[in-house]
Amino acid sequence: MRYITIIMCFVGIFANAQNIENDTLATQLEEIKIDVVVKKKIETEMKMAVTIDEYLASSDQISFIKRGAYAWEPLLNNMSTERSTVTIDGMHVFGACTDKMDPITSYVESNNLSTIDIKSGQEGGMHGSTVAGSIDLKRKNTSFSEKQEWKGAYQSGFEFNNKQFFNLGNISFASNKFVADGSISYRKAENYSDGNNNEVNNSQFKKFNSSLGLAYKTSDLSSLRVDAIFDMAKDVGYPALPMDLWLSRALITSVAYKQLFEEGLVRVWDSKIYFNAIEHYMDDTTRPENLVHMDMPGWSTTYGLVSKINLKKGNYSSEVQLNAYDNLSIAEMRMYPQDRSERTMFAYSWPWVTTQYAGLSVNNSLEVTENSQVNFGGSFGLNYNHSKYVDFNWIFHPGASQEKTRFLPSLYAGYNVNVKQFNFSVGGGYGHRAPSVSEGYGYYIYNSFDRYDYIGNPDLKNEISYEINASAGFKNEKFSLQAKANYFHIENYIIGRILSMGSPMNYQSVGVKGYTSLDYATLFNFSLNAKYDIIEHLHWKGTLTYARGKDNNEGNLPFIRPLSYQTSLQYHYKDFGFQTSVNGDLKQINYSPEYGEDKTLSYTVWNLSADYTFYINNFRTTIQVGAENILNEYYSTYADWGNILRMGRNIFTSLKINF
Repeated sequence: MRYITIIMCFVGIFANAQNIENDTLATQLEEIKIDVVVKKKIETEMKMAVTIDEYLASSDQISFIKRGAYAWEPLLNNMSTERSTVTIDGMHVFGACTDKMDPITSYVESNNLSTIDIKSGQEGGMHGSTVAGSIDLKRKNTSFSEKQEWKGAYQSGFEFNNKQFFNLGNISFASNKFVADGSISYRKAENYSDGNNNEVNNSQFKKFNSSLGLAYKTSDLSSLRVDAIFDMAKDVGYPALPMDLWLSRALITSVAYKQLFEEGLVRVWDSKIYFNAIEHYMDDTTRPENLVHMDMPGWSTTYGLVSKINLKKGNYSSEVQLNAYDNLSIAEMRMYPQDRSERTMFAYSWPWVTTQYAGLSVNNSLEVTENSQVNFGGSFGLNYNHSKYVDFNWIFHPGASQEKTRFLPSLYAGYNVNVKQFNFSVGGGYGHRAPSVSEGYGYYIYNSFDRYDYIGNPDLKNEISYEINASAGFKNEKFSLQAKANYFHIENYIIGRILSMGSPMNYQSVGVKGYTSLDYATLFNFSLNAKYDIIEHLHWKGTLTYARGKDNNEGNLPFIRPLSYQTSLQYHYKDFGFQTSVNGDLKQINYSPEYGEDKTLSYTVWNLSADYTFYINNFRTTIQVGAENILNEYYSTYADWGNILRMGRNIFTSLKINF
């Protein structure tokens, strides 16, 4: 079955996974049209009630590191989150967990987002310095209406494998002067079972999320908006780690003012101040096998400003954005003997690290002809770090800088052209990024993947990225084909290497690694996407992706996805829909034992779902039933931390009512 499926995928060529882009240079009217189209798309063709992680996984640019069933770490262009910028409406939010168990994507829900904007490489530098690109999670923002309108949706469902029950609700009110958006969601799941029907312990989770947005039209061309998100997760198990999450809480707030202009070069001015606070408490009290108990609480607080103007004159348009933020990251380690009334050790794994950033970014677009366009821009950022308790870093790096100021420039350019039914693009970029808090100031951060404690170095050099990218495509009424490729040459590539000094602090560790810079590393990404309308109501899609990463000694980089494929069929007729898909990875042969990786076998997963839409008192209602991993495949992938096993067969149901 597996090899027949792979052959079918190759024969059929492969299709576009969803890659959602927003035209940030659009006028207000154009923005409204975009939102109307995209708001219904925070779901996949296979499943309505997806999590943000499941939705992002449908993009050919994003893969994930999984340490459990909750809060996957998104990898853009096969690079870790340190090399990408993840924001919420352009706001910087920083996780509070040294183990990266709280990526920013874990603090939102599918029912309070309208779209997700993914930019690759330096084109994603509008929100700050980056190498891999940017992921901007855009919240729902209902437009003002000439007449009063109430809209909303309620969605509920159950997944049988891990007994997950969820409720998602959102409501909006719009009038000529006032708009309100609200959402609430709750998910609760127990341990899931693998493909051999064995329970995977410590894989349960509970998550509550709510959001509120209020907007008031201060004039015909201006408005004021206040937004807030509250997110809380409790009793989250991580089977790949030696400890679990007791509690995670986040409060994300902003106040924005928007001014439109009917005439002149400046078309839109949009400014926002924001504040967010995150607290994250990891502990191992549910793991009696641990000889020494440890708590790992963390806190992250950020104040920021985003101010941008959109310019347009003739065939030229531009976006200029000012970004500034101040973040304080604190993380602690507290060790206890079996008697937890006594504490035997205390240390800061993030020793009160302040990061201040200010940057100016420009994105320009020039229509050279009716069928060709040039995009170019860049940014210049100033990054400042200060460690309150630098003594921890001096143990391994005597005399290391307590404070550090870095300059982070970037440039990019691209050319797009359409020739009848064909389209082509080519581009390049150059940019710097500063080391993350962990890379610069981390102290004994335990990595359960390779079982080493990691030490930061405040004096690491900036990573410097050189990239090129290209694409070519064809499209007619029934068939489309798109090929994309990019190549990164990254100087001073930051990665952990074994230190000759120091002994591990965690009894499970086998040694100590320090973050250091390689001379360079290279990374190549390729995707081939296709779509074919077989008949009026039957559509096929497929995707093929490949990546290759090497260090300066031709060694393999970790967490680089092997050749992977997706193929799907969708049938829609009147109120009935039917979807089936197959996806998988080939064997991981380019793995990296030096960084804790081992060989992973190939796998194939088959999914199936059906939905029916009907009306209850004029309320549009959709019911869906489906199954993931129908054949109960027993597998683990290259990105499963510690080779934890994936979920086996999972039957799911969902009911959604729109009003």
